[in-house]
Amino acid sequence: MKTVYDFNVKDADLNEVSLGEYQDKVLLVVNVASQCGLTPQYKGLQELYEKYNSNGLEILGFPCNQFKGQEPGTNEEIQFFCTEKYNVSFKIFNKIDVNGPNADPFYSFLKNQQPGILGTKNIKWNFQKFLVNKNGEVIKRYSPTTLPEDIESDIKSLLS
Repeated sequence: MKTVYDFNVKDADLNEVSLGEYQDKVLLVVNVASQCGLTPQYKGLQELYEKYNSNGLEILGFPCNQFKGQEPGTNEEIQFFCTEKYNVSFKIFNKIDVNGPNADPFYSFLKNQQPGILGTKNIKWNFQKFLVNKNGEVIKRYSPTTLPEDIESDIKSLLS
């Protein structure tokens, strides 16, 4: 059976990254944007990362400009924004599409593994979150409005 570890994605410098590098880690995968009403979630995501990274949590941010053009910047501008405004130290990858014919294959996999309400596949908005266990299985999908701190107990149970 396929897991997230079977995928390669590009980092912000367009280098190929095997998600196999994250084997035995708990992953929180989030499509992010810099000019969204939900952008302040970066703060909560960073707090989770600082609190649980040493226990095996990795947060993977994938910028996406498909929702009202709220991530218009280049990879470099996005990295600068995340670092300057929110002190983000978790990995921000290459800007991708999460829906439609050009959707990144990794995101297509995530959506198929954990469809949304009523079986819908599409990502609804910025900051949709997917939780992945240490075996690379996508176990839960969270709405964009679910705050990072509201996921903490799920993360803690996967890390233990």
